[in-house]
Parts: sequence; C-alpha cells; structure tokens
Amino acid sequence: MEFFLQLLLNGIVVGSIYSLVGLGFVVIYKSTSVLNFAQGEFLVLGAYICLTLTVQYHVPFFWSFLLTLAFSALMGILTERIILRPMIGEPVISLIMVTLGLSSLLKAIIQGVWGTELRPFPDIFPAEPVKIGPLPVSQGYLISLASVAVLLVIFTLFFKFTRAGVAMRATAFSQQVSLSMGISVKRIFALAWSIAAVVSAIGGVLLAGIRGGLDGAMAFFGLKVIPVVILGGLDSIAGAIVGGPIMGILENLAGGYLDPLVGGGAKEVAPFVILVLILGFKPYGLFGKIKIERV
Repeated sequence: MEFFLQLLLNGIVVGSIYSLVGLGFVVIYKSTSVLNFAQGEFLVLGAYICLTLTVQYHVPFFWSFLLTLAFSALMGILTERIILRPMIGEPVISLIMVTLGLSSLLKAIIQGVWGTELRPFPDIFPAEPVKIGPLPVSQGYLISLASVAVLLVIFTLFFKFTRAGVAMRATAFSQQVSLSMGISVKRIFALAWSIAAVVSAIGGVLLAGIRGGLDGAMAFFGLKVIPVVILGGLDSIAGAIVGGPIMGILENLAGGYLDPLVGGGAKEVAPFVILVLILGFKPYGLFGKIKIERV
C-alpha cells in the first residue's frame, strides 16, 4: 500500500507540472489555433537560463528566477512577432511545420551553448523530507505541487476576470468579432505566446529542481504534455488542469507495476494507450468544445 501511495503522490506532482506546461499549449491553441511543438524547448531553455544566472553569475535564485521569467516573456513575444506573425492566414500545416522548425532551432542553440551532458541544478528545495502518514515526502514535491496549484488558480482567474483574459477568450471565440470590438488580435497572439513561454520556464525550473539535474533530453517533457492537452481538450484550460494529474498518475502506476512485468517501456506508452481509449468515447477530449461542421 505504501508503494502505491508513493507512486500516486509522484504522479500527482509530475502531473501538476504537466498541467502547467499544458496550459501553454492550450493558451496558444485557443488564441491562434496553433499547436506549439517547441514547448519542450521553451521549458529547457528557461531552466538553463536560470541555472546559468544562479551558478555562473552567482545571482541569488529568487532574482535568477524572476529574470528567467522576464526573458521567457520577451522570447515568447519575439517568437510570435518574428516567426509566427508573418504566417497569419497560412494553412495550419504550415504553422505546425514552423513550430517544428523552431523546436529544432532552439534544440541546436541549447546544445551549442550548454552541451548535452547532465548539469547539476542548484538545491532550490530543502533536502529534509516531510512525513505524511507512513510516507517520507520530499519538500520539493510539496513545494512544487503547491506552487503549481497557486499558479493554475491565478491563471484561471486571469482568464475569467481580467480585461486581457476576456479579450483572449473573445479572440479564441472569433477573431473577426474581436477585431470589430476593437481588440488587437496581434497583441493577443503576442500575449498568448508570452504566457506559454513563461509557464514553460516555470515548469522547467521546478522539474530541474526536483530531478536535481538538467540536460537537453528534458525537452521530451514537452511532447509528453501533448496527450495531456488532447485528453483534456485542446481548447480547455480546465481540461489541461485535470488531464495533467490523470496522465501523471497513470504514467507512474504503469512504471511501478507494469514495467517490471514487461521489461520496461510501459511508463512511456501507457498515457498514449489511455488517450486512444478515451478519445474513442470523447473525440474532443474530456472538456473540449464540440465543433459541428455542415457541408
């Protein structure tokens, strides 16, 4: 039972970070109808910037973290302005290919600057575990879980009650209607990419802190988030919040119970298997908006 609870807790923590990074996918898709396949590279780049500022330039972690968020916000804005804005009106497949190209470009930059070896990440969490019942739980897990929960609440309130959030929702509903109401769609696009880059950077720092190390392979985390947002619904913020823990728990349970039986690999495959089964009954995801097209 203790083993099951440990897997469950690990799944919730990792799943909460899935939800945070998945929020970036959803925000961009809702505003621009684009799937950003460079989200994993945003995550790794943010973590490397924070690592470099803290270790190489001896900036206190708190300020390194804030500078990383500022850098990520600027990177998101520049990405939309320089790379994505000229593609407005182009076919969706063209936009997808552009994000794949952006992913390759950022991956090459990361490898060229920081290499491919695993780099130790600063100890940003207390090392002493906390006892919750019979389980010794890392304080890093608890802090990460609490941080992600607070951030998700803040972003949910932002989208519901702030002027910019309402404008983003209006743009997601109809760009033409938004333009007629005086909303700058281009600014909304830039804001969406900025938010996506920021939440990815936060997820990267938290994940690197939990792992205690950082390398380029962590970008694969961005691809693992895709089943989360598809499961919850590509256009649903609530779906990203719920889908993350579901996938995290399933992934950890499969790794704990099925990997020893099949010799490994079940942990990576299980989320996609569950995704296919659920989409067979809910093609638009758990909370996705059903679209009916008449021909």
